[in-house]
Amino acid sequence: MRRPWLVPLVPLYAAGLALRNLRLRRGSKSERKLTWPVISIGNLSTGGSGKTPLAVTLAKLLKERGIHVDVLSRGYGRMSRESARVDSNGTADQYGDEPLLIARDAGVPVYVAVQRYDAGMLAEASGSENASGQRDTSRGPITFAHILDDGFQHRQLHRIVDILLLNREDWEDTLLPAGNLREPLRAVMRAHVVAIPADDPSLGAELRRWGWAGPLWLLRRIADVPKVEGPVIAFCGIARPEQFFSGLEGAGLYLASRHAFRDHHHYTRGDLDKLFAAARVAKAAALITTEKDAVRLGSLASACSPDLPLQIAKLRTEIESADAAINWLVARLAAGESSHPV
Repeated sequence: MRRPWLVPLVPLYAAGLALRNLRLRRGSKSERKLTWPVISIGNLSTGGSGKTPLAVTLAKLLKERGIHVDVLSRGYGRMSRESARVDSNGTADQYGDEPLLIARDAGVPVYVAVQRYDAGMLAEASGSENASGQRDTSRGPITFAHILDDGFQHRQLHRIVDILLLNREDWEDTLLPAGNLREPLRAVMRAHVVAIPADDPSLGAELRRWGWAGPLWLLRRIADVPKVEGPVIAFCGIARPEQFFSGLEGAGLYLASRHAFRDHHHYTRGDLDKLFAAARVAKAAALITTEKDAVRLGSLASACSPDLPLQIAKLRTEIESADAAINWLVARLAAGESSHPV
């Protein structure tokens, strides 16, 4: 959502960014380094871009290569400020919805902390129980790696690879507060990989003409939408709800009504009661939401009955030419030090 009436405030936001970059260049904000290499996944905007599904995909692919991989997150939206390993049987209030979803889907350890460095230290302390605890920093095989979720702007933690997700909406957007970009487009040049939607090849061509010469990964977002006979009540609390609703319609569902809550919304029984009321009016066959929202619903989901079941639409990401992409990634990790402009 753009807010053109806030355009006069954009220079103030840009000035704040410039000051932060200056402090980073002068070293007043020190960069901390973990023992094991870090792969950062992030984007430029405040909106959802598929970071969580990509983190799950990368974790699975690296695990298949025999690499001990974990995910580090600040656990946005959780109630606790303690550093912790995510228990997949826990709740979103304990760990945050995205860390909990990654822990359940990827099958790798996930650690949360206010500072991602602390999450990494906890991960390495736990990982050292199963290994020598020290990574050979020569150009040898990589055994351990961290994936940093939503880390492009968190530059106080050293990383070997920065993967930046970029879509058409971001490419044509403007800086906060008038637009949704946390950084200007020139920040793309700080990345090592740019990942774009496979169904928008022209974006890749525009990036090349603009000056991007690094690797381009093409991502396919695949929605596993359950079949429902009859009208459904669709609801979600994500950054870009219209993408979810249009995806359901594209899969052939009839949406009797749509209910968009704020991103990372904490659901209450009152929210469900309103959805149940809408379902009665529409004579709906089911409620349907995202996997992330289902995580946030937690035990409230048990309030749904067999007559009005809760259906979950799952989103997964595939990387085109995945073997080549992972070969490049592993080689980059083995090579060691990252280098890109501040």
